[in-house]
Amino acid sequence: MPFPPPSRTPLGAPPGPRRRTLLASAAGAALLVGCTPEPDTTATSAGSPSVAERTRARAARDSTELVQQYDTAIAAFPVLAERLSGLRAEVVRHAESFGGGEPTPTPTPTPTPTHTASSASASPSASAAPANERDALAGLAAAERTLADRRTKALLDVPGELARLLASVAAAGAAHVYLLTEGTK
Repeated sequence: MPFPPPSRTPLGAPPGPRRRTLLASAAGAALLVGCTPEPDTTATSAGSPSVAERTRARAARDSTELVQQYDTAIAAFPVLAERLSGLRAEVVRHAESFGGGEPTPTPTPTPTPTHTASSASASPSASAAPANERDALAGLAAAERTLADRRTKALLDVPGELARLLASVAAAGAAHVYLLTEGTK
């Protein structure tokens, strides 16, 4: 019967695991504990929606409203249609990924004369139309920035998969801000 190879432990060292082994095991255990998913305990017993459900619904609604802002800008300034159509399509996909549907296009605002009494009865979509192309782009950039910030703050309150989706859409929103503002400088 062959003898086992000699131990690499120095003479006089206490038997048992080495310090390096213990530290590696403790670090691994801490990582495993940090990676376990936690159940969503934010739903109340009365059946009200959880924080995750409310956050998802708000994100879908916010994206739908943003699509309507894109529609208003495109309708007011058709020359921007080529530049904005790709960004609008992404925002539609964001709304759908949060559970919302594609919004109906906003009707084209009709210009109303400012010197007649009928201007007081202008529709809300017409009054929301920006004054010029630069204002349209700045308004869209501000809306995208606000949503990206809101979604980034919401990351701490929702479970993993929704947090990843919010982070991804917030990053896309930040990229949209850059694309909307780069041509106006």
